[in-house]
Amino acid sequence: MSASNWGQLLLLGILWGGSFFFAHIAVAEIPPLALVLYRVSIAALVLHIWLRLRGLSFAPVLARPMSFLLLALLNNVIPFSLIFTGQTAIGAGLASVFYATTPLWTILVANLLTADEKLSARKLAGVALGIAGTAITIGPGLLSDLSGPAWAKFAVVGAAVSYAFAVVYAKRFRDISPTVVATGQLTGATILMVPIVFVFYSPASIITSSGSIWLSVLALAVFTTAFAFILYFNLIASAGATNASLVTLLVPVSAIMLSSAFLGEQLEVFELVGMILIMASLIIIDGRIFRRLLSRKS
Repeated sequence: MSASNWGQLLLLGILWGGSFFFAHIAVAEIPPLALVLYRVSIAALVLHIWLRLRGLSFAPVLARPMSFLLLALLNNVIPFSLIFTGQTAIGAGLASVFYATTPLWTILVANLLTADEKLSARKLAGVALGIAGTAITIGPGLLSDLSGPAWAKFAVVGAAVSYAFAVVYAKRFRDISPTVVATGQLTGATILMVPIVFVFYSPASIITSSGSIWLSVLALAVFTTAFAFILYFNLIASAGATNASLVTLLVPVSAIMLSSAFLGEQLEVFELVGMILIMASLIIIDGRIFRRLLSRKS
């Protein structure tokens, strides 16, 4: 990946790490699936306004409605629902480790379904190290989560697999502006989430009068969803599905750093060790350092 791609990946990791921070505040008063609906619908509205301001057409989405609904299903509706369901029975730490397996599944799916992103020992080694780093970053709290039910663990793994198919599927939209793709996906997710929310919740149960909660919802929707998905689809178009999926390794690091900065939580030694391993995994997957060393020897 180029230096620009790495910069976008790091920024995306910070934004999606922030989503855990804002969701932690908002979910205290808003049911999880309702929060998903608020997140995608507000983000879609913001992006539609942004399209209008920039003079970008939504026509490419209207020309391929089923494709965008499938993208929304794979990239929002299924994984969000599975993660929230799984987290009702297992802790966030174990869920984060399963979430961090997304690059592994992406490598396998991309190897099967694409011609330009084939399996390699370096990629597998890098992803394995990243998953191990994530587990170490979670630390001792991970052990207490291991006794959770198998179905909950499979639910979060299912979310990671869904993300893997989504990121590979999203490659077919590289001919469309990332902003338009993000708008189309979030519009589709909103259409799909509305009936789900109204089946499971009464209107009164999804409303809160707390100003701080709504500020968190807006931050979640505008910064960690609308803007973040523009970055995400730009990364897929320029760096490929596997490289874009590496952001899931950075999300736990970002979430811990934000908690340390804004919630006063002290960084532990094991967290720093895990972060170092995650960064090492990204260096291995990138491969540029090794290529330079080999070129010097030759």
